[in-house]
Amino acid sequence: MNKAVLLISCKDRKGITASITDFVFRNNGNIEHADQHIDFQSNIFFMRIEWSLETFKIPQKKIAKNFLPLAEKFSMSWNLYFIQELPKIAIFTSKHTHCLYDLLLKIKQKIFKCEIPLIISNHSNAAPVAKEFGIKFYKFPKNSQNKLLTEKKEIKLLKKEKINLVVLARYMQTLTKQFISEFPNQIINIHHSFLPAFIGRDPYTQAYTRGVKIIGATGHYVTEQLDSGPIIEQDIVRVNHRSSLDDLKREGQELERVVLNRAVRWHLERKILVYDNKTVVFD
Repeated sequence: MNKAVLLISCKDRKGITASITDFVFRNNGNIEHADQHIDFQSNIFFMRIEWSLETFKIPQKKIAKNFLPLAEKFSMSWNLYFIQELPKIAIFTSKHTHCLYDLLLKIKQKIFKCEIPLIISNHSNAAPVAKEFGIKFYKFPKNSQNKLLTEKKEIKLLKKEKINLVVLARYMQTLTKQFISEFPNQIINIHHSFLPAFIGRDPYTQAYTRGVKIIGATGHYVTEQLDSGPIIEQDIVRVNHRSSLDDLKREGQELERVVLNRAVRWHLERKILVYDNKTVVFD
């Protein structure tokens, strides 16, 4: 059964919720999920509404046009999605494949509803994984001299494949402004949550040396400012003096898998709204 999802944000005022639900009701739609939030500091209204199109009077191709007058009345920022239209993901990875494997297994188990046309890496480590899952693999080695030219090739490939989301599954490369601008709020990254305390190489070794008591992971959208984009999900686990460096790395990798899993799933389910470098993540 196909369904429509509307993600909406605008200045809060009376009548928004009633007008949106009435739009669905008047056109014989059945609302299956509806959630809303108001940021009282900025007086911004947020809403996610999902309804069945089985008996909906407006043809799918004309829903956006019919909703436009209502959106203009309240000066909404809005996006309309359809559940049957599967997003296309490109996964970028480097030498570590634990996050890559987890994503691919979730898709194979149909936990994630999407397609993965390709995997891109700057190393060959993920090539056997791509082959195992029957996914096209592209290797694009990068350095400071060829990065811009290489990214142009990657962007061209992603556009050709009609990619909707780029997932950096422990992709140990920074992206340039030219790449990020092509996919606003469509690039999800995962990293350890030691930042900014332990930057640079071997953060787990640095953390172990300092005797940390918690480790964590952060999933966020990528912006031009490194590791400072809107945060989607975070989680932590406690460690202690008995935890070895290998323990820290193992716990960290497990958290990275879990947090990236949640961030990607919520994006695919159209449950995230971005504003002011923050996110609203609906239940």
